[in-house]
Amino acid sequence: MQPSDRRHNNAPEHDDDREDRRVARAFLWIGIGIGVVGIGAAVAYTVVQMVARANRVPDDPTSQRIQQLIDEANSLLKTLDEQKNSA
Repeated sequence: MQPSDRRHNNAPEHDDDREDRRVARAFLWIGIGIGVVGIGAAVAYTVVQMVARANRVPDDPTSQRIQQLIDEANSLLKTLDEQKNSA
């Protein structure tokens, strides 16, 4: 067997290794890209949530009083229901 024959026999393996490295590098960059997109989406979501909370109008006194009355009515209904079930 000649040395040149050995080189030709190893050539397909060398090409396979090169192809494997190229595919691995492509997947690495795809993974990095997906990570960057994910981080960007998380940052954008956080910014939108912060802006939405900052622009929310505080509750006016009337709305607060209505909510208190609703909570009180719910409490009374719960008490009435408990009394009704225990009797």
